[in-house]
Amino acid sequence: MIDQAWLDRAQEDGGCVSHLELLHAQLTGQDWSELEVRTSSFQGCTFTDCDFSGTAFYECLFSGCCFSGCRLPGAFFQDCRIEGSKLDGADLRRARLRRCALEDTLARYANWNAAVLDQCTLKNCDLTESALSECRLSKLCFDSVDLTGAELFKTSFRGVDLSRCTLDNVALSASCAELKGAVISAQQAAVVARVLGIRVVP
Repeated sequence: MIDQAWLDRAQEDGGCVSHLELLHAQLTGQDWSELEVRTSSFQGCTFTDCDFSGTAFYECLFSGCCFSGCRLPGAFFQDCRIEGSKLDGADLRRARLRRCALEDTLARYANWNAAVLDQCTLKNCDLTESALSECRLSKLCFDSVDLTGAELFKTSFRGVDLSRCTLDNVALSASCAELKGAVISAQQAAVVARVLGIRVVP
């Protein structure tokens, strides 16, 4: 059983834990901050009001997990997979993800501001009304990602194929510079035109 006393001992013993296998765990109000978690599996787990500030995850799987009211600012994920999970409303400011895959995951209303996503794949994810301002994106693959109402200010999507994503009512700068160099569909181009105040007629 992972309780706060166990986490405190782990932090005192160097702050690194590995090969955890948690199944359907219900964890509330725990402090995982600054821990280093390696080669671990979390399946069907519910984290409620937990603190993951500055936590580093390496080669971890999160499947069917729920992060409710959790704080993850400055968290680091490398070679991780997040599938069928819920990150609705999560605080992911300044989080860094490297070579990670997110699939069938809800991250609605999440705060990703100033996050770094490097060589990541997001597929069938819902980022509705999430905050994605001033993010750094590199070699990103977006496939069927819902960005409806998302804030994209000062985040460059250059080189990212968004043609299979939903861009309705996204918040952009007046010049739509965020989408310069991105790949979008003809239908999406009409949405961007409306943002620029251009009337498109059939």
